[in-house]
Amino acid sequence: MLLSELLKAIKPIEVIGSTDKEINGLHFDSRKVGEGDMFVAQVGTAVDGHTFIDGCIAKGAAAIVLSDRNFLPEEVESQKSKVESPCYILVENTDKALGLLASKWFGEPSKKLTLVGVTGTNGKTTIATLLYKLVRALGHKAGLLSTVVNYIEDEAVPATHTTPDAIELNGLLRRMVDAGCEYAFMEVSSHAIAQERIAGLDFNGALFTNLTRDHIDYHKTFDNYRDTKKRLFDGLKKSAFAVTNKDDKNGLVMTQNCKAAVHTYSTRSLADYKAQILEEGFEGMMLNINGKEVFVPLVGRFNVSNLLCIYGAALCLGFDELDVLRVLSTLKPVNGRFETIRSPKGWTAIVDYAHTPDAVDNVIQTIREIIGSDKGTKDKGQRKLITVVGCGGNRDKGKRPMMAKIAKAGSEQLILTSDNPRDEEPADILNDMKAGLTEDELRSTLVIEDRAAAIQTACTLAQSGDVILVAGKGHEDYQIIKGVKHHFDDHEEVRKYANHS
Repeated sequence: MLLSELLKAIKPIEVIGSTDKEINGLHFDSRKVGEGDMFVAQVGTAVDGHTFIDGCIAKGAAAIVLSDRNFLPEEVESQKSKVESPCYILVENTDKALGLLASKWFGEPSKKLTLVGVTGTNGKTTIATLLYKLVRALGHKAGLLSTVVNYIEDEAVPATHTTPDAIELNGLLRRMVDAGCEYAFMEVSSHAIAQERIAGLDFNGALFTNLTRDHIDYHKTFDNYRDTKKRLFDGLKKSAFAVTNKDDKNGLVMTQNCKAAVHTYSTRSLADYKAQILEEGFEGMMLNINGKEVFVPLVGRFNVSNLLCIYGAALCLGFDELDVLRVLSTLKPVNGRFETIRSPKGWTAIVDYAHTPDAVDNVIQTIREIIGSDKGTKDKGQRKLITVVGCGGNRDKGKRPMMAKIAKAGSEQLILTSDNPRDEEPADILNDMKAGLTEDELRSTLVIEDRAAAIQTACTLAQSGDVILVAGKGHEDYQIIKGVKHHFDDHEEVRKYANHS
């Protein structure tokens, strides 16, 4: 693509050099830069891309996009009119510039799709994935960008982040367009919004799930976290739609400055889309959605909210209500989201991705409602809940004691264990979790650092009718310990002991 054409996507502060040249490739990773490529120097959290500019020039880069003019070579500053190659493009924000340039580079694929973004703390994966499945079940081609896996119609593409970088993201959207997709459903993380990875994308709709404590290590305050999420809605065009959770105190905050048509859903108050649980068990729920009864093979009040969001989005997209309800009745849980495993011994295990205090509380409350008892009110010998939970390393430390406290309050037996320790010492993470418990609570809590051993212990302790909750990792099939990725799958561990208990 001609550089002059590519630069139409952005508003540079200054352009030094000729723009009458062909660009062969677009990169923010200096290691991938080759002859005739454009390099965008991003200021990362650990490394400043500007420090790699000289190396990219040595490789033959044709254009350099930068935000810090201190990295312009002295001869460029003094002889601007004589500069031939590379061309230097000075911008205010290279993160935003990369998003806009990536969109232009791939032919603005988001404008050729009906693109719907899903944001919030919990529920993004379930909503985006089930919307993708629903639309395909209704006979339309669609793509998915999610935490678990990306899809271009039937083709699975491994996911490395909740939201990919701007170049990968636009590349995937381009492939969806080329595959004939009409729709794309996308999880939009707060990191992606803050880092401008979605700059240049044309959203037709945005969905809000809920907001609870998460990623405070990155955003520093809850208000920053909330306001970052809100930017997705602030940027919607007038012809778009927004569907927001009225049951969450931040639901209407999200849409305060929204130019799009706003729709609400709720399980507790007046809203455009409402639902109530008529019957509930581990196999699913009978719901009343806007006056119509439907059985869905998902469980939990949090999933009622998720389903309402999906239902509302589908109606905003113009699908027939009865067709939508018919497909909802066939949708299965997403991998690692309240997945049920039965043991021949009579106990049930739930594997769930719950990794925030609110998510753990929601899952525990759902289990308690299904087994029909509150902790401490059961007669001896009746069903008990055994919870296995840990917290990730190099992440928000403030939620660790909160998660332990919530898990302990809702369980007859709590087992604290490792999640993904990453670069932290597992024992230090467990100590942070233990700080949320009293001395009496600690005496009745098991602390087993090895996650496999913790799951085995839970399966050994479980009796017929009991429920084991294995929380935190869900779909993940690995553990990161001291920076090394090891295969580990909660499902495999539970099934191993379920079949041999």
